[in-house]
Amino acid sequence: MTQKPCPLYSQIPSIDRLLHEPQIAPFVEQYGPTLITVTLRRMQEQVRINIKQYQELPDWCDNWAAALGQRLERKQALALKPVFNLSGTVLHTNLGRALLAEPVIEAVIQVMRSPVTLEYSLNGAGRGHRDRALANLLCELTGAEDACIVNNNAAAVLLLLATVASGKQVVVSRGELVEIGGAFRIPDVMVQAGCQLVEVGTTNRTHLRDYQQAINEETALLMKVHTSNYSIEGFTAEVSGRELAALGVKSQIPTAIDLGSGSMINMAQYGLPAEPMPQDYLNQGIDLVTFSGDKLLGGPQAGIILGKKQWIEAIQRHPLKRALRADKIILAALEATLRLYQRPEQLCQQLPTLRLLTRQQQEMHDMAQQLLPEIQAYYGDRFIVRSEPCYSQIGSGSLPVNRLPSWALTFVAADGQGSTLEQLARCWRGLAKPVIGRISGGRLWLDLRCLEDGKALLQALLL
Repeated sequence: MTQKPCPLYSQIPSIDRLLHEPQIAPFVEQYGPTLITVTLRRMQEQVRINIKQYQELPDWCDNWAAALGQRLERKQALALKPVFNLSGTVLHTNLGRALLAEPVIEAVIQVMRSPVTLEYSLNGAGRGHRDRALANLLCELTGAEDACIVNNNAAAVLLLLATVASGKQVVVSRGELVEIGGAFRIPDVMVQAGCQLVEVGTTNRTHLRDYQQAINEETALLMKVHTSNYSIEGFTAEVSGRELAALGVKSQIPTAIDLGSGSMINMAQYGLPAEPMPQDYLNQGIDLVTFSGDKLLGGPQAGIILGKKQWIEAIQRHPLKRALRADKIILAALEATLRLYQRPEQLCQQLPTLRLLTRQQQEMHDMAQQLLPEIQAYYGDRFIVRSEPCYSQIGSGSLPVNRLPSWALTFVAADGQGSTLEQLARCWRGLAKPVIGRISGGRLWLDLRCLEDGKALLQALLL
């Protein structure tokens, strides 16, 4: 006996009818008929599945236009969403690391809207080199002979190794074989660059004689790696840049250091822990130095190689350089960031990374006191909300053992359940502008170090 089709299927409107509905016409005009037709067909299929499984129409079927609008809004939402970073980590890798300064943003917009002299020489009306202008600026700021820019510091290390030591040996201290987030390991990069790693010394102590004893006719590079994301303390010893450079000159072997984060300024003058500067190692005689653009430098993601002109020229000629080169947007952002360093007196105000790192605890305390009454009034029936001191961290592997005194708003679930805090954190992550805090010690912490607009946070949290 043939089963009669469910009469609910006949209530599914046709595509043609839907496209001509007055409430749907504005969507067609805004998004075009192709996207609207595809979306409506998927909605029809969802209705058929619902009828088959539950023998009923979905709740939204009485207003196809509203349901369509909601789906289009979700579909067109950008994957990279602005968030409130209240995690307590200033240079948060998962949240995009350094914020760019306003002059940098303006420079990027300009190069996006117009053809630019990326590889064009106005003097000779011919082809120029995309790194040249930026390399000159880096040399002015650091005293380097020349510079090369690629898309991140891992690429900088890979390109350096492939140019200088492919098929040869690279000597590195065992205590400096770092791994950073995303499983980037120095030994693995050396393999990809075609180099043979030679470990010397021990985890906690490496001496100059260890490097000396490892040198042979296959040695192509003596290398140091700054342990930016961990610290070895106690009975330790390491070879200085000056010692390694002198050994390199004596042995006629080039030397290099990967600084990872790298800072172009003396952080101690701002009351922050000191971080190695590339110009210091260049002054000590190291041939090549690499570091990141989007960490302590406060710019876009980029890898910067500074050093002796003969080696930079060789690096620029390597086939990998084209695969790893930076585009016009990165170059424009990096140049505009570096221009700020030409005015050091204004740097702390203009460079967001430095501004956030140097905020005084009292400033965050005062903000917490301003925010607390309204947030307590809104959340007080379910949570105990307090204003408490805390410590921020710099992040992105920079100065891992150092903490910055800060201030936070904390939430403790009135029912004592950790799941209640998790639910609150999940709710905040679902906001139009998500709020990212951290759960620790039975509290949900909102570290205010990276918050400069308290009113915007109130608008987000007071749903």
